Amino acid sequence: MMDGPILPAEPLIGRQAVSRIEADYDRFREGMPDQIEQYILEKYGVDVSSRYGTTRIKNPFGKASGQLSVNLEQVKADARAGLGFVVLKTVIAENEEGQRSMKEWAVKETRMVVNQITGKETGELGWNVTWRGRGWYGTLSAYLDFFRSALAVGRTHGMVVVPSCKYHLPCREEAGYALDEYRHTTRMLLQVWNEQSGAGPLQMEKDFSPTVAGSGLAKQQNTVLEWLRQVPYLIKTAAGDADLQLGIKLMNTMFDDRFQLESIRTLLEEGSVRPDYVIYANRLYDSRLKFLGKEGAAYGGPDLSTRNLRILSRLRKMEVLGKLKQPVPPLSGTGNIHSGKMAVEYGLRGAESLQMHTIFQRPNSAFGMRTGSKTERALHELYFHPKDGLITWMLHVKEHQDITGPGGVIRFSDVASWYRNQGKEYFLYLL
Repeated sequence: MMDGPILPAEPLIGRQAVSRIEADYDRFREGMPDQIEQYILEKYGVDVSSRYGTTRIKNPFGKASGQLSVNLEQVKADARAGLGFVVLKTVIAENEEGQRSMKEWAVKETRMVVNQITGKETGELGWNVTWRGRGWYGTLSAYLDFFRSALAVGRTHGMVVVPSCKYHLPCREEAGYALDEYRHTTRMLLQVWNEQSGAGPLQMEKDFSPTVAGSGLAKQQNTVLEWLRQVPYLIKTAAGDADLQLGIKLMNTMFDDRFQLESIRTLLEEGSVRPDYVIYANRLYDSRLKFLGKEGAAYGGPDLSTRNLRILSRLRKMEVLGKLKQPVPPLSGTGNIHSGKMAVEYGLRGAESLQMHTIFQRPNSAFGMRTGSKTERALHELYFHPKDGLITWMLHVKEHQDITGPGGVIRFSDVASWYRNQGKEYFLYLL
């Protein structure tokens, strides 16, 4: 059994279900109703609630950290549209004096280019966004104000809001980590969280991914592995006694699949602190790709999801064979999630939530909904597309993968646990 798609090319569900989905797809072209999750549960017996890391979310769809989560108006639009969660743009850590070791990453993005792209491995046509940008280009103080306001918006609409941070990562020539930046930035994020929430842990992402895109550091395997051993411990230590739920967002390195799996095992097994959850894994890098007059750029599309799903399948095989010291912590998937079908492919490999970016930048002509924000249009497509939507494919796996919860309801959380239950044999015999 090869480690390609688990799902077939076409969904196999009853004609009556197909007709109902088609009718809703057409009916909601002008806008979806409020409480869409409850509607889907009552009409289709599909429960889309899930978890992002350790936190309950009303649906598995979220916006990944990037230039589409850099201001409050974007967050408000996403909350009104009904996203389950939003990860804010990645802030660059600084110390009490405002100094940043990674200041070269605090630059404003240039324009983004949206284009269609053909997968090199599969020949599949997909969408890609190319840009030359890095982290949050403002101060930490401005980011804290943004985080504070975004939390209030998220609380009003039942949408989880999560900060993302890039901390200092030393190269081999540097003496050590800038611990003052770790302490100050972490504690300031905790302070805002405690002011706004008053209960529960701060949940945050540590973003590795843009650090190595095109950087000479990406060629130093030992350096990358050492980061993965040390950084979770340093962030948790910086939080002191405060309760911090830490997600590590892993990158696609410029090395082969073997190193990708080694990097995940290093993160989970070789450090003194394990992350509470993992985000896997955004963007590929092509040193020959030309963009805005320069060579080298990150890209996505079909090749990204093909690689991610292949790595996650092999990781799950290692887990079900008992080759990992502990089970993989909660997983959030990211990379070319352009349809509900792709969301289920990630879910069958254990992803409990999905982080997206490119889908929110496709032209309006690529969506079935005629009005509304890009987020509203994307959610309409993700849920109700008759061939590629989440409802269609959850009904498919309910029948053909024997995934059913209490009362005959199929839950996204059941899809995400398939790999260790009904789907265990699939990964055991994976080549």
